[in-house]
Amino acid sequence: MVEADRLLGPDRIRSGDAVIAMAASGLHSNGYSLVRHVLLNQAGLSLDARVEELGRTLGEELLEPTKIYSLDCLALTRTTDVHAFSHVTGGGLAANLARVIPDGLHAIVDRSTWTPAPIFDLVGRTGRVERLELEKTLNMGVGMIAIVPEESADVALTTLADRGVEAWVAGEITDRGEHTSGAALVGDYAG
Repeated sequence: MVEADRLLGPDRIRSGDAVIAMAASGLHSNGYSLVRHVLLNQAGLSLDARVEELGRTLGEELLEPTKIYSLDCLALTRTTDVHAFSHVTGGGLAANLARVIPDGLHAIVDRSTWTPAPIFDLVGRTGRVERLELEKTLNMGVGMIAIVPEESADVALTTLADRGVEAWVAGEITDRGEHTSGAALVGDYAG
């Protein structure tokens, strides 16, 4: 139960808000059809094959448990003013983030603020999968987004760090124009 004035969602989001990204633990539970097709079928890798760039076997990488963010998100709501959350699932970062952006605003996320884990590059390179297709299917290293007022970003990052969650300011909310909304990824990945 929550008081009406504490409900999260698009109506709370404002231009200038910070987009806080929380690191994914791996593939999570999305894109396994693509991963299986590329790595097991096309490349012929076995689950017990040690993949140097992953630092473990392919099977170990694919069995990495999905990070659950519920307690971390609740902690954020107790320490700072959160406007919205976006869980990055099937459809990728931009499509999931766009779902919480109200008309007239736009989320700009800068790819250069993080480096996706090696599994994402392995899938893309091995299967010759274009970056935009990877981004539509996989989380690319971001499992959850919190949208907070810009002045609350440091408190949000401290709260998450205290909980052992890797997080960073990945972008901001900007004006877009009447009756349009969405999210865009800009720049190249770090690394």
